[in-house]
This record gives sequence, C-alpha cells and structure tokens, in this order.
Amino acid sequence: MKTYTLAIAGCGKLAHIVVEALLKDLLPQFKLIASHSRTFAKAQDISDRIETSTMDYSCKACSTFEELLDLKPDYIVETASPSAFKEWALPALKNGSSIVTLSIGALADTDFYKTVQETALKHNTRVHLASGAIGGFDLLRTVSLMEESTVTFTTQKGPNSLKNTAVYNDSLQTESREVFKGDAKEAIALFPTRVNVAVAASLASVGPENIKVSMHSIPDFVGDDHRIEIKSDQIHAVVDVYSKTAQIAGWSVVNTLRNIVSPIAF
Repeated sequence: MKTYTLAIAGCGKLAHIVVEALLKDLLPQFKLIASHSRTFAKAQDISDRIETSTMDYSCKACSTFEELLDLKPDYIVETASPSAFKEWALPALKNGSSIVTLSIGALADTDFYKTVQETALKHNTRVHLASGAIGGFDLLRTVSLMEESTVTFTTQKGPNSLKNTAVYNDSLQTESREVFKGDAKEAIALFPTRVNVAVAASLASVGPENIKVSMHSIPDFVGDDHRIEIKSDQIHAVVDVYSKTAQIAGWSVVNTLRNIVSPIAF
C-alpha cells in the first residue's frame, strides 16, 4: 500500500480532528510529518500527539511555513484562514505539495483563483476543496454544467458568532434580523472566516458574483444552518445542513483525504 506524507498548517480544533482520524487508523495511507501554526505551541501540541502515540514515525513542529515546505510533504492540510491560504498556497504548490483546504473564501478573488489554477497545473499539484459544513457540490456542478441555473445560499447563525464583525450590535441578542444580503464575493469581504461554504457553493455552480447570499441572525441560535437552493429549467434541489458545532468541517477534511487515495471515490 502506497503511503503519502502529510503536513498540517493551522493547528486549531479542526486540525486535531485530522490527528484523531490518524490515530484511529482512518487514514492508513498518510503519515503526518509536520505541523505549523502562527502560535508555535499549537504546532508542538500536534507534534506531541503523534510522538506519544503508537505511530512508527515522527512529526516535526515547524516554527515557519518555509521549514514545513523543506520537508516536502505530498499533501498539506490548511485549516488556518483565507488570508493564510493566500499566503501559503502558491509556495506550497510550487514546492510540489497538493493542498486540502477549508479556507475556500480566498478563491472568491478571481485573479488569485486563476493564479492558483495555473500554478497547480504547471507543477502537477492540486487543490482539494473540503466540503466543510455543507454538501451537494457534486449536484451543483452537475446542474450548472447541464443548463443555466440560479443559486441561493441562506445561513442562520446566533448573534454571538457575529461579534467582532461590522454587522453586530447588542440588539441582535433579542431581535431576529437579516444582517447581510449580497453575493459571495461581498460576503467573504465582510465575514472573512464565516462564509467559506458560501464561496465553495458558488465555485461549484454559478460563481462568487452570481450566487445570492443572505445571512440571518437569530437570538439564542446555536450552531449554523446552511441552505443551498438551485433552480434550472429541469431541476429544483435544496441542500439544508444544520451543524451544532464546527466538527463536521474537520471531518470533511478527513473524508477528502480518504477520497484522494480510495480506489472508489464518492
């Protein structure tokens, strides 16, 4: 069985889910050889989990992304932020490393998207977009190829998840309100880490500037509810996913890694 080397960039809670999958032998064809995070202690924590496990290999905690690249991993899991993805993607692809990312919002930038695409083609690498907290991308792509369609993306969130954004004020704690309406490109500019899934849906279908995105704040709402609706002449489909926590995003990375090496891919 062929094995692939793996690195993690961005060592928060979602990265630990990938490590958990490795320790449970759910990713037997991958060896985690490096970790990097803005806070070195977080990278060290990931490394320590591998070092103290029964794995027959070691994981190096890297103080810089360049140090991680020096190890030339086959795949890099990026779970940091769209800004980090913008900083790291091109050097990684040029280095021969393919990427699995949740920071899909970065690709709403059309010029950056094209540069990533061209760089990956030139260096025989790929960028795999994990589904995160939503699904149905295969359906969106199929219908969009089939015929002209319209796509809407609606999100429900609790007000606390909107703190430290331009739309938050204390009245949201007691009033339900639509806090954003526009396209995915506008949404990711306003909420850099909160609407990656909307950008992913747009990239799989009609594009960031053509998908209609709305966000609603609901008092005491826990988690996120994402609803995608696509309509065409022949098709009307709805994908609606509620998630109490962000864990599904981390597990979507695990599923993407499994799909990469599986002889039968979903």
